[in-house]
Amino acid sequence: MRNINTFLTFLVCFCLFSASANSHAQQFNIDHLEPLSWWTGMQSKQLQLMVHGQEIAQLTPKIDNKAITITQVHQVENSNYLFIDLTLADSLQPGSYPIDFYKQNQKVLTVNYTIHARNKLSQATQSFSAKDVIYLVTPDRFANGDTTNDTVKGLQQGLNRTAKGGRHGGDIQGIINHLDYIAEMGFTQIWTNPMIENDQADHSYHGYSATDFYQIDKRFGSNELYKALSQQAQQLGIGLIKDMVLNHIGSNHWWMQDLPTKDWLNFQNTLGNKDAFVGTHHKRESLHDPHAVSQDKAQFSDGWFVPSMPDLNQRNQYVSTYLIQNTLWWIEYANLSGIRVDTYSYSDRQFLTQWSRAITEQYPNINMVGEEWTTNPALVSYWQRGKSNHDGYVSYLPSVMDFPLQQALIDGLTKQESWNTGLNQLYQVLANDFLYAAPYNLVTFTDNHDMSRVFTQLNEDVALYKMAMSILLTTRGIPQLFYGTEIGMTNRGTDDHGIIRSDFPGGWANDSSNVFTQQKLSPQQKSLLTFNKKLLNWRKTATAVHQGKLVHYAPQNGVYVYGRLLPNTSAGNHVLVIVNKNDKPLTITPQQYPELTGKGQTLIDVMTQKSYAINKVLTVKKRSVTIFEVAQNEK
Repeated sequence: MRNINTFLTFLVCFCLFSASANSHAQQFNIDHLEPLSWWTGMQSKQLQLMVHGQEIAQLTPKIDNKAITITQVHQVENSNYLFIDLTLADSLQPGSYPIDFYKQNQKVLTVNYTIHARNKLSQATQSFSAKDVIYLVTPDRFANGDTTNDTVKGLQQGLNRTAKGGRHGGDIQGIINHLDYIAEMGFTQIWTNPMIENDQADHSYHGYSATDFYQIDKRFGSNELYKALSQQAQQLGIGLIKDMVLNHIGSNHWWMQDLPTKDWLNFQNTLGNKDAFVGTHHKRESLHDPHAVSQDKAQFSDGWFVPSMPDLNQRNQYVSTYLIQNTLWWIEYANLSGIRVDTYSYSDRQFLTQWSRAITEQYPNINMVGEEWTTNPALVSYWQRGKSNHDGYVSYLPSVMDFPLQQALIDGLTKQESWNTGLNQLYQVLANDFLYAAPYNLVTFTDNHDMSRVFTQLNEDVALYKMAMSILLTTRGIPQLFYGTEIGMTNRGTDDHGIIRSDFPGGWANDSSNVFTQQKLSPQQKSLLTFNKKLLNWRKTATAVHQGKLVHYAPQNGVYVYGRLLPNTSAGNHVLVIVNKNDKPLTITPQQYPELTGKGQTLIDVMTQKSYAINKVLTVKKRSVTIFEVAQNEK
């Protein structure tokens, strides 16, 4: 009887123990663990995991492996989060590493964390430079390569191609399908607007309202397909630049349902009260203004763009670490050739120093370009690496978008000539290059996804358009073209972004015209396509444009002459560019520009391949840009 009682007591205890263990196992789940994975051999041996799950803070994580050490576990006011600091040993090998979670010494949960081997042929070791031309693509509007993902269950917006702000169905497969076109045109880098998940109720197509930093939006494809895009582009000599947003998220980001801390967002106390919304005033000058009040400086950086774009507080150490690691993760995961950062100056300044330093320490040769939308070069230059700033601010960002040059190029071609307008405006902006630490590394452009098409800005004047493209592709900097610029796409009569980002002809079945096959393109579109293709492919081999010093003469009477000069050049290495804005041809003797022609004997017109003696008179067409290669005397 005693043995029976003992057995029954044991059985009851065992059942209670099993029930308790099962209860723990059922109670605790991990909804998010980020970064999703990591790599061996990274510069920093520190890694912070963000773990999210109901009451996960009740658990204690443990890793039984000498190559990964848990150095600290952080609990925050929200008990649904844990932040786990790891130290990764040099001996760490690729593989799956169990992370066990305990409650009261009882293991209730195990997740496997993957460590990968690093890519020895990282594109970030090369990155983009002045030898490249960047093709900017809005993926939703470029080409629909997979109609099965046009509408995805569980995501708010489905296909609505008739809506300007709707999703039109373009995707990653559409870009992959036309990589050959991009390569044949002469582009060597692709920058796409963001493709991470944007599960917003409207205007989700543009990608700038992230709802998950680690997942490609299913309507574009998948993480694996994004990696395939990078791999297949690289095989054609094309790098992939990722567009990243550090400043804000989308209002439907999963964080918004369960914020980790009370200061995860700026002006977080205004949530749910539209009347209390605090927006940025966009006065970026306040960051540099010696007379500015602290309130103005704070509102620029901390104010939200719009109510649907909550502003991240990068002064929170967990936010800043998360954003840095996310950038590193995507570079390594997708073998990216570079980064473009949206709304760069709106983020906390000290965080930007920390972020740019961390990325460039890991990838010393990577190029990253920040968006600072102002035509004031003093403000743009502030953010570039190597600049000695008035307030001692230090940046590690290699490149900045050259908005001052973009505006000067448009004004230079459309404004009437005078002592300080017209081409003189272009000259004056380039004369301000002393403000930049590295002016040749600026990204230059005629238009982008946020402004009117260049053909529209130039009043659909073909001559001015060709002049703009010729200047863009021969002056200093790294040129970027917006998809459709090559055929002169327009947004006549409206500045609606949905129209500016119209569908690329031929990207959809049954389109009335097709750029890829040139079927049913207008004669003008074909002409512009041919012009740009020839110019772009010439530029791929134009060493002087990639590496040469920009030397220019002050414009006179509607004529602007400049060149790209290499030291100790051999035949064909100099480039001479003559801009004639006048309504009549220009007669010149090239020797009147001795600093550009040097000891050269012959000029070769890049577009026609006609040769001209340097000591003879030649005629330059009206309203044109003529590009010459200068053949030097042989030694």
